[in-house]
Amino acid sequence: MADLGYEVVGLDTDATKVERLAAGDLPVYEPGLEPILRRNLAAGRLRFTTSYDEAADFGDVHFVCVGTPQKHGEYAADLTYVDAAIEELAPRLHRPCLVVGKSTVPVGTAARLAARLAELAPAGGDAVLAWNPEFLREGYAVKDTLHPDRIVAGVPDDQGAAERAEKVLREVYSSMIGEGTPFIVADYATAELVKVAANAFLATKISFINAMAEVCEAAHADVTKLSLALSYDDRIGGKFLGPGLGFGGGCLPKDIRAFMARAGELGVDQALTFLREVDEINIRRRIRMVDLARELLGGSFAGRTVGVLGAAFKPDSDDVRDSPALDVAATIHAQGGAVTVYDPQAMNNARRAHPDLKFGTSALDAARDAHVVLLLTEWREFREMDPAALAGVVAERNIVDGRNALDPERWRTAGWTYRALGRP
Repeated sequence: MADLGYEVVGLDTDATKVERLAAGDLPVYEPGLEPILRRNLAAGRLRFTTSYDEAADFGDVHFVCVGTPQKHGEYAADLTYVDAAIEELAPRLHRPCLVVGKSTVPVGTAARLAARLAELAPAGGDAVLAWNPEFLREGYAVKDTLHPDRIVAGVPDDQGAAERAEKVLREVYSSMIGEGTPFIVADYATAELVKVAANAFLATKISFINAMAEVCEAAHADVTKLSLALSYDDRIGGKFLGPGLGFGGGCLPKDIRAFMARAGELGVDQALTFLREVDEINIRRRIRMVDLARELLGGSFAGRTVGVLGAAFKPDSDDVRDSPALDVAATIHAQGGAVTVYDPQAMNNARRAHPDLKFGTSALDAARDAHVVLLLTEWREFREMDPAALAGVVAERNIVDGRNALDPERWRTAGWTYRALGRP
């Protein structure tokens, strides 16, 4: 918001994180974010605090952007952080303001939080809740923030409160609306469902093409050509139709599981049973990747060295939550393989998640003396690797392309045995 001309206070209860942010040091990697952070810190439009009192006194609009991870041992979302934010903030709201939920939550959460806000806030009806789901893609979060493809505003049933919420959000997003971004006003429940429905659809599309990859392998067909042909159908399109190792990260996996859990609570679990297969197809891709690597090594990882290129769940991110790449690396390690991992940005997070794995300093270092190399995150530097240079450090020229990111003929011409998911 600061880059749009607003004065912003960012609240976080982690003092170390706040100190880093205040110094312009990002705790996560996101392309394009650091210059915006530094520019607005220097201009005085942005500052950070650990004080709820300071944030409450300062803000006319309070965005609640905390995580909603999957509950341990369950499919349901853990709303601990969302609830805690409202419980701490609401009693401090002594003047009219708008509280805006951005977190991905089960449908029905906003109505519950609105009632709690009204109960706790001294300002009573002057503290209004709106629900404004975020649609940010990691790696494109700055672009998606400044130039969103749509803005959804979930507002209360009360007409007066709804008009206030809509007016404030239209002001906040005035520059985007002026660029032609659709602004959709809905009730709380619809706004909550937009985000989880979008994620469920994207997960379904990814798993669909990966299910076709399973069929292609059995039929000796090429899933990349199949995907290309499908992409020219306007009803289908090519986005999220890339066959490979499947999805991961902190959103799609846990969101579709929480969606299924909430549907069960609402008594409509049969409406989303297909998402269970979507989830299972996604996990099967990881298993198949391990199988392909093992097949190239004659049926066993024991005593063999494996170079893994990629740890983040996607390129242009350092996020390793539910990362297919790290899952595959850890599985091969558990089956006796000597695994070395390299990622351009996610090394620190990967080390924390899997201290049992070995990590290299470069792609060549990770591939050194490897009997098979696995490309598991499609970073540009991996897509543009020189097959001859990599051949100079490996023990055997075997490569498995988990993202269908490489040119098979180029690698085969360089003497490599090339395998990929869904391709002959």
